[in-house]
Amino acid sequence: MFDASLQPLLARAFAQPAAWLATLGVRADAVTLTGLGFGFAAAVAVGFRAYAAALALLLVNRIADGLDGALARRLGPTRRGAFLDIALDFAFYAAMPLGFAFAHPERNALAAATLLAAFVATGTSFLAFAAVAAGRRAPAFPHKGLYYLGGLTEGAETIALFVAMCLWPAAFPALAFVFAALCAVTTLMRWRWGWLAFSGEEP
Repeated sequence: MFDASLQPLLARAFAQPAAWLATLGVRADAVTLTGLGFGFAAAVAVGFRAYAAALALLLVNRIADGLDGALARRLGPTRRGAFLDIALDFAFYAAMPLGFAFAHPERNALAAATLLAAFVATGTSFLAFAAVAAGRRAPAFPHKGLYYLGGLTEGAETIALFVAMCLWPAAFPALAFVFAALCAVTTLMRWRWGWLAFSGEEP
């Protein structure tokens, strides 16, 4: 919901650090993969109930996620970079609920499974629309490598959720169920958008 508004602010914030990394010969894909490592480390920290460490690792993951995009815009975007950016983000999003389920399976397992199912629904609706709309550009996300479809639960909201879960881990079940419900609304919205956007295109 807030991704389009945050995009210009983040682009300006990461422009100078990206320019410095470019002079050092750092590639965007390397930053993306490094960010994934920090993201998975955050999920592992959650699994061992080291929530403060998980929060710090999560923030480093997000910094890397902003830097790789800024680097890609400076050095030239690639199809591989666009693929890695979205595929690894989804892998990280899935790892965090799994970490909470591992930390307290008796309390968190059902909520984590519900949230993961909701992520699958929103992720497939997002990627299915992008695949069918290949070649189009979303006006709100002109620098993205694929058609970037919005909704109530986008990247910013998901990260805010993970931050809240790290700060208040005992509230994980409630936060997970509420966010899963919002994901369900987003999925229904995207199904409707797809139905309308692609209607009348049959031969």
